[in-house]
Amino acid sequence: MSSQKTNPRAIAARIIAKVVMDGRSLSSAMDAVPAAAIDARPLIQEMCYGSLREFHRLDLIIAGLLKKPLKEKDGDVYGLLLLGVYQLLSMRVPDHAAVSETVAATGALKKPWARGLVNGILRNVQRRHESLLAQAQEDDEGLWSHPQWLIDALSQAWPDDWQDILTANNQRPPMTLRLSSAQGWTLSHKGSASTETVLKEAMVNETAADEYVGELQRAGIEARLSSATMNAILLDSPQDVSRLPDFAQGRVSVQDEAAQQAALLMGLADGQRVLDVCAAPGGKTGHMLELADVHMVAVDVDAGRLQRVEENLQRLNQQAECVVGDASQPNDWWDGEAFDRILLDAPCSATGVIRRHPDIKLLRQPEDILKLAALQAKILDAIWPLLKPGGMLLYATCSVLPQENVEQVAAFLSRQPDAQCKPLDVQWGQSVELGRQVLTGSAGMDGFYYACVEKKS
Repeated sequence: MSSQKTNPRAIAARIIAKVVMDGRSLSSAMDAVPAAAIDARPLIQEMCYGSLREFHRLDLIIAGLLKKPLKEKDGDVYGLLLLGVYQLLSMRVPDHAAVSETVAATGALKKPWARGLVNGILRNVQRRHESLLAQAQEDDEGLWSHPQWLIDALSQAWPDDWQDILTANNQRPPMTLRLSSAQGWTLSHKGSASTETVLKEAMVNETAADEYVGELQRAGIEARLSSATMNAILLDSPQDVSRLPDFAQGRVSVQDEAAQQAALLMGLADGQRVLDVCAAPGGKTGHMLELADVHMVAVDVDAGRLQRVEENLQRLNQQAECVVGDASQPNDWWDGEAFDRILLDAPCSATGVIRRHPDIKLLRQPEDILKLAALQAKILDAIWPLLKPGGMLLYATCSVLPQENVEQVAAFLSRQPDAQCKPLDVQWGQSVELGRQVLTGSAGMDGFYYACVEKKS
């Protein structure tokens, strides 16, 4: 039997409790996995992510079986019930092992009184899982495993697509790589201008990407090239980055295909001054630096997250001027020299990446959308003066809610007479009134929004 510190179900139960009871993000709560339990991390991760992915359905089932609600201090026992029911309904763990190991974890939690409670509820689910599941799915929250407010918001915003979005949110996300286009890996020329050179570069990059796919396959990793995005490689199953050839040397980065579009939309050329606002963790920063020899200023309000930008750039052998600063207060950090390009990857609800962060369904509240929209508007107005006449600002979010996207850009244009939105000539996503919207799961991508806003000369 696993000890208190290494019992994977006890560890997972505590992590789930930190999210559900304390409002912690799942990614930060996962940092609590002790080094002694590192071999069990895949199991812990599956139970935590899966339980939160199906939280609303599981919660309805458990609530119907509890004679009285658990006390707040027993959030770990509740987490244990969640992961126990998740194992029975959705994992390949044999029922007897799911029940016995989960019951045994009450000891590791130092909650021996809960042994009978956990055993009774799990055995009830084991016997009646079909009827309990059917009953839970009579409720919208149980059917879609989303909070009602978000179901309503999505059905209103996307009357023809909301069911597909909810379904995609509950799927396991793909793992996508971006092959570096920097010199030394693909021999491509940064900031190419002529059509002939661009075509040659595309052929070189495609050859390099083909070669890398071959290396992955020889390493036992099934992969294929994206048909939509140059240098994007799709993996059949997630992999530890240590298995990816030359990852530590910067040959590839892990980045969803929707996020890869940002740098490609920036219209970068050598010698430009580029501002990356809200830059952490730096995936888009690194991609832009691979595409052109620019002077990059990467700004983020969180010093710890900015450190991740610097680490990512170091791995890619790229350099940027990294600045700790509040995007809504540029006078505190801006040197007064205007920029040719600005990327604003705005703080948002992250409703387009729920499949990667299922805790969003629990942590995000409807009032947050209004607060985030107000912050986005404040940042847009604050950084617009930093853009040169004739320059371009790319507004991006990983949201699928119009309040943060097309409505936000429309309101900005109404406030700024020298701003105009440039149509995006791309094949991915949906054309909306302003910009381009990718709905979660469309062509396998995360949910994203982009709008190119030019400053009139």
